[in-house]
Amino acid sequence: MRVIGITGTIGSGKSTVCRILRELGCPVIDADLEAHLSYAPDTSTYKEIVSIFGERILDSIGNIDRSSLGEIVFADPQARKRLNSIVHPATLRRVVSSLRQFAAAGHEWAAVEATLLIEAGWQDVVDQLWVVAAPDDSVVARLRRDRNQDEDHVRTRMSAQMPVLQMMEHADEIIYNDGDLDALRTRVESLWSRLPRPTSPRDT
Repeated sequence: MRVIGITGTIGSGKSTVCRILRELGCPVIDADLEAHLSYAPDTSTYKEIVSIFGERILDSIGNIDRSSLGEIVFADPQARKRLNSIVHPATLRRVVSSLRQFAAAGHEWAAVEATLLIEAGWQDVVDQLWVVAAPDDSVVARLRRDRNQDEDHVRTRMSAQMPVLQMMEHADEIIYNDGDLDALRTRVESLWSRLPRPTSPRDT
């Protein structure tokens, strides 16, 4: 089985690209969700994060509050680096486990959606890297509309991530997303149709 890595800045439209891939029959792993599951209560990752950042990051029932944790790490590059050094390896173990399950089920391709795929050094896990790129103003408008986030907050999050032009340097394919869903779907369908498929014995 081969793997597509889907990355891009926050709000670029990665999730929409992945939704289209799912509709085309490609299983997708959401690395952000896997990261969240990796530090569920009572896990070693959970205990390590709480020991470093304290109980101020916990909600009323003892779960790690991602918003509280995010406010800390996006304002402090060293804190973000320390958190990533804990969460990235734990997340990767979960991602690789899911990929093995997809391979065992007979899938030819799977995809991994990960904002920090390049920063985390996961390029060796994927066979193709697709970067989803959107104009900054489109990203701000999308996140204000869909997540009710103010512009300053969005731009702070964006500035803490690898610039999209730098991501593009690593890309096998670049998907420009200006908000036109039909154009985005056409682009993803075209890329999917061109992916190499294993040759079956009857084809040789």
